[in-house]
Amino acid sequence: MNEAAERAASAVAAMGEWLVGGPEHWVVETSGSTGRPKRVMLSRAAMKASAAASARRVGASGQWLLALPESYVAGANVIARSLLAGHEPVIAAAYGSFAEAAEAMKPGPRFVSMVPTQLHRIIEAGGDDLAALAGFHTLLLGGGPIDPSLRARARDAGINVVATYGSAETCGGCVYDAMPLDGVAIAIGTDGRVRISGPTLFDGYQDDPDQTATDLVDGWFLTSDAGTLDEDGRLRILGRVDDMVITGGVKVPAALVAGRLREHPAVEAAEALGVPDEEWGQRLVAFVVGDIDEAGARDWVAAEHPRSWAPRRVVPVAEIPLLGNGKPDRQALLTLALNDPALNETTELR
Repeated sequence: MNEAAERAASAVAAMGEWLVGGPEHWVVETSGSTGRPKRVMLSRAAMKASAAASARRVGASGQWLLALPESYVAGANVIARSLLAGHEPVIAAAYGSFAEAAEAMKPGPRFVSMVPTQLHRIIEAGGDDLAALAGFHTLLLGGGPIDPSLRARARDAGINVVATYGSAETCGGCVYDAMPLDGVAIAIGTDGRVRISGPTLFDGYQDDPDQTATDLVDGWFLTSDAGTLDEDGRLRILGRVDDMVITGGVKVPAALVAGRLREHPAVEAAEALGVPDEEWGQRLVAFVVGDIDEAGARDWVAAEHPRSWAPRRVVPVAEIPLLGNGKPDRQALLTLALNDPALNETTELR
């Protein structure tokens, strides 16, 4: 067994013991995508409530395939949900391919969690891995923006995808396909910030009472995300609160700009963020994997959104840098933008 598989197997054994007793909390780290990771304390009751609500929503429970790092909440959830359903999870890292790992699973409903990058690679590769994935009862897809075309391709391949939203502080995904799980309440603060309450909430940050008091207020977790609720209670995430780039006095949701760029047929992946700019206050910079130039990218965004939302710099990259949990590495992108020699060029963009 390789090192990654050994670490995962140790986590499975530890989780099995913890679910029936021992320390009060299971501790996971946040991704640290925007700075220092936080150590999130999750209770057994919260983990069990999350697993039960998830099973009710998708309509079944069974064995899970662990294809995510066990140190993050999504991986910990896979382990807990599989164990609570009476099955040890199959560890993908112990096998040479996704299809081989799936073949090792028991008969009955099978489940897996992934980030969009993993799904994209399996669909692109096709073959046995794609056929195996189509045999799963449900694929929970989270950890980042989901390109509508990716979900359409998955549907065409016979894969049952459920898009999830959540964080370590909510025991992972607590909103499935824009609707909160049973018992989970969603509210939007006056600042546009998404707030979450319910039985899946964390108990605080380990050894950080000040941050706990800031983020956990009167039974509500104050997320870092901006969002809206429609009349049916469906949640739409606009992006992180700090993704609201104020450029030339205009508020631009960077996540929506990146999402629009990902819809372009020549774009494989895209992210966007704001960087300091002497003239504009902030400059919206887009990072794009694909065959599109700056003018084309700006026109594409402006065709759907206000022209003022169009990125003022487009940086072509071979791939979007990712953290260990598959989320975009925003710090790496910011460094890349600040080191871009064209960033300080004064070009009149229209």
